[in-house]
Amino acid sequence: MGENTMIATRGLTKVYGEKVAVNHLDLSINEGEIFGLLGPNGAGKTTTILMLLGLTEPTLGEATINGIDCTRNSIQVKRITGYLPDNVGFYPDMTGRENLRFTGRLNGLDGKKMESKIDDLLERVGMTYAQHQKTGTYSKGMRQRLGIADVLMKDPKVIIMDEPTLGLDPEGMREFLTLIKQLSVEDGRTVLVSSHQLYQIQQICDRVGIFVSGSLVAAGKIEDLGRQLAKEGHYTLEVAAYPCDDRFLGFIHNMTGVTGIEKEGDKFVVHSSRDLRKEITGFLGTNRYTLLHLRQKGGDLDEIYRCYFEKAGQDEKHEQENKNGKHIFGTKQTKK
Repeated sequence: MGENTMIATRGLTKVYGEKVAVNHLDLSINEGEIFGLLGPNGAGKTTTILMLLGLTEPTLGEATINGIDCTRNSIQVKRITGYLPDNVGFYPDMTGRENLRFTGRLNGLDGKKMESKIDDLLERVGMTYAQHQKTGTYSKGMRQRLGIADVLMKDPKVIIMDEPTLGLDPEGMREFLTLIKQLSVEDGRTVLVSSHQLYQIQQICDRVGIFVSGSLVAAGKIEDLGRQLAKEGHYTLEVAAYPCDDRFLGFIHNMTGVTGIEKEGDKFVVHSSRDLRKEITGFLGTNRYTLLHLRQKGGDLDEIYRCYFEKAGQDEKHEQENKNGKHIFGTKQTKK
């Protein structure tokens, strides 16, 4: 991974009426890095991408790609940036090769050089077999792979993808994620991937940013975010024992620091503010239970996302209550 900053935002903000779609976003993505921008629909991911591409102007702040201002010099940004939306559009009555040829000519390519590049890209994305087939007959996975080839026709330094794995079957997902990884590892390109599919993103991203209600609430390597949550007292433990009776469940429920218990299949997921493993195993051993499963989940992206999402929701609730003259424990008292 390179050390040069390729994508940067400072105080980037977009407001639509009374809705803050993106709230003072400060972000730095390095050259050659795959960065995952994670969040639910409506979190502000697509709005951020539109501002990076110069397709909508920020209300406040600025964004740059390779040092080029995305708003003032959007044409220059587009020359070095490729964009792959969640639903790639091609001319359906043209073949895959004809669509790539059209894109090549738009980017100043022609003749044998262009045809050779098309050959190379079709082979790279595994679409040589379908190059003479009309794109209107392509599956979602085929369109996405051809979309990668289409983006690479202009040899961009940066590739931005908005929900690129949405609707892909498991095998198509695996192949597509491999292609994305190659863009960084083999080509040294910078890739920004917007998604809400956490497991897939975890496999390929160098760092992630978690977006909630327009704000970036956390950013970093997945393992670093997990360690930070543990330091802040966010623990999640999977446990299963035999027999799973009321005595065992009552013991867990009454443990100091337990904030929630959920059932997932034959396991219980226990959320707490401290590490419970030693006490639980001690109880099970003393009372002759059989331990079937025990795992601390701190490093999983889905768990990291859940913790930061809940934390951001609590902060937002507290802020709103303070605005309304309330605290978490009731109405604020006014001195008389």
